[in-house]
Amino acid sequence: MSNPQQENAAGFAGFEFHPEVDRGIAAAGFIDPRPIQTQAIPAALEGRDILGLAQTGTGKTAAFALPILEQILDEPCEGPQALIVAPTRELASQICEEIRLLARHTKITAVTLFGGVSAASQRAALRKHPDVIVACPGRLLDLHGQGVVHFDNITTLVLDEADHMFDMGFLPDIRRILAALPEDRQNMLFSATMPREIRHLADALLYEPHVVELNQDQPLETIEHALFSVDNPSKFDLLERVLGEDGFVSAIVFTRTKHRARKLARQLDSAGHQAIALQGNMSQNQRERALNGFRAQKFDILVATDIAARGLDIEQVSHVINFDMPTTPDAYTHRIGRTGRSERQGRAYTFVTPDDHDLVQAVERRMGAAIPRQAFDGLGGAAVGVAARPEQERSTQRSGRGQGQGGGRRRNGDNRRNGSRSGGRSANRTPASKRA
Repeated sequence: MSNPQQENAAGFAGFEFHPEVDRGIAAAGFIDPRPIQTQAIPAALEGRDILGLAQTGTGKTAAFALPILEQILDEPCEGPQALIVAPTRELASQICEEIRLLARHTKITAVTLFGGVSAASQRAALRKHPDVIVACPGRLLDLHGQGVVHFDNITTLVLDEADHMFDMGFLPDIRRILAALPEDRQNMLFSATMPREIRHLADALLYEPHVVELNQDQPLETIEHALFSVDNPSKFDLLERVLGEDGFVSAIVFTRTKHRARKLARQLDSAGHQAIALQGNMSQNQRERALNGFRAQKFDILVATDIAARGLDIEQVSHVINFDMPTTPDAYTHRIGRTGRSERQGRAYTFVTPDDHDLVQAVERRMGAAIPRQAFDGLGGAAVGVAARPEQERSTQRSGRGQGQGGGRRRNGDNRRNGSRSGGRSANRTPASKRA
C-alpha cells in the first residue's frame, strides 16, 4: 500500500531532502514545488546567495525555509544557525509557524523575537539555543546588546520583504545587524517588489547571487481587478454593496490611516457585519486577537492599515478592498497579494476619487495594463457583479509571465552530495561585512 505522505512529497523528491524534511513537506500539504521554490531551492542548497522576487502568495517562505532545515540537519551545531529578519510581528510569527510545521519531524527549534511583548519568555527561549531565529530588527538588536542573542554560529541570513527592510526606517538597524554577523555566511533576500532606488543595496549585500525574478510587477492570474469611481461620502455605501455580492467569503479592507481603520470597523460592526480593526497602535495581544479571530472566521472583515499588506497568509480571503487608494504601486502589489493565494481565485477592488488619478496611472503603468472601471453614484449605480476583465486586457496582463533567471556563476561547484553542502561556501568570497 502506498504511503500518502510519500505521495504528497513526490513533487519535491528531486531536491533529495532528508527524510525528516520530506515528512514535514507532506505534513504541510505541499504536493508540487511552486516556481519560486523550483528555481531558488537548488541554488540555496549549494550555499549560493539568493535574490528572490515574486508575488506574495507564491511560496517564498518554503523557498528559504527548506534549504535552512536541510543545512542544519547536514551540519548540526549549537544554535542559532539561521537568522530570518522580517519587518512586522505578524510576518515573523507566520514565518516561524511555517518553519515549525516543516521541521515537525526533526529536532530543529525556532523562536520569534519582536517588540510589543515582554522579553522574558524570549530570553528563556534563547537560553535553549534554538536553531533558527525569526526576528524584527528592534527587539533583535536589543537582545543582542544585552548579550542574550549570539550570532557566532549564524551561517544563513534571510531578509524577508527585503524592499521594506531596506527603506530608510529600517536601514540603520539592518546595517547594525549585518555588522554583528559572521562575515562568511549565505545571504538570501526575498520580496514581492524591489524598487530601482534600493536595488543597489541588495547588490551590495549579495555575492554573485542566483536571481529568481518571477514577473513581480505583474498581477497574479488568480486575481480579478476593478476600480470603482466614487466620491468620499459614498464609499461606505459602495462598500456595503460589494460585501453583499455573490462569492463573498471574507475581506481585508485597507485604509490609509489608523483612525480611519478604527472608525470604519466600528461602522461595519454597527451595520451588522463581523468586523475588526488591525492597526499599529494596538497592543500585541489586540493584534493577535484580531488576526486569530479573522483566521478562525469569527470575523469576516478585517479593516487594516498597510500593517496587514505584507506577508500575511490567510487563504480564505475572497476580497481585498482598497477603501483608500494605496500611496504607491508597490503598496498596491502588496495589498492585493492578500487574496488569490495558493491558486485560489480572488477579487481586488479599489475605490478611487478624482484626487487618485495620478496614483491610478502609476499602478497601471506598473501592471502594464488598464484596470477595468466601474462607476458608483450612490443612487443605484453599478457596484456589484464585476465582470472579468476583457480578454484583450487579460492577455496583456498575463503576457510575459516568464521564468526566473539565474544570476552569476556557480560559486560552489556541484558538491551537494559529495560531502558537506556548506563546504561549498568559498573561502575566497568577499566578507559580507565589507559588501554591505
